[in-house]
Amino acid sequence: MDELELLKKDWQKKDEHLPKLSYDEIHTMIWKKSSSIVKWIFYISIIEFIIPHLLYLIPSMRNSSLDIVENLGLGKVFLVVSIIQYLVVFYFIYQFYKRYREISVLDSAKKLTSKILRTRKTVKHYVFFSLSMVLVGFAIWVVGIYFSDNVIESLNLQGNFDGMSAEKVKFTIMAVFAVCGVLITALFGGIYFLLYGLLTRKLRKNFRELQKLEL
Repeated sequence: MDELELLKKDWQKKDEHLPKLSYDEIHTMIWKKSSSIVKWIFYISIIEFIIPHLLYLIPSMRNSSLDIVENLGLGKVFLVVSIIQYLVVFYFIYQFYKRYREISVLDSAKKLTSKILRTRKTVKHYVFFSLSMVLVGFAIWVVGIYFSDNVIESLNLQGNFDGMSAEKVKFTIMAVFAVCGVLITALFGGIYFLLYGLLTRKLRKNFRELQKLEL
């Protein structure tokens, strides 16, 4: 049982052996915990955005990826998708920052409850969008491979493909990309569940505490 639960029970039961806490004191504790959670959601969203882009600081990886994209004729497609993705991600990061700034110690329990619900909804939308973009990215690769005239050369593949027709090689690679897309999306979903899910569950617990406080 955490400190907040213990102190809330003290406020409700008024036990003789514990210090008496007022409604405002318990509300302040819930506010501080909620504010800290939303702050971490904001920080994690920034870290999550920055880390993948650090890979592009490696020249060989950056140049290889750009060459393959151009070979498949996906340069303009990925440019448009990237612009949309950046705009939406920046929007969500701003929303997380805004939610953090909105939570004020002077808010009533009703207002704090409303802001907790809005934050949880924003996180759910962000996770759904992020996972959707992973699938969209792999779908674009699969389509690009399908329309490629020479997939082996386009992907700069090294290996012996003797005995396999060009069509068989193409569809095999498409199948590999499709399966990887599903697996990686599932992996990211698990990571999101651990990170954001843990934080949103804590927000939900605070929401329930506020509801009980109002009774």
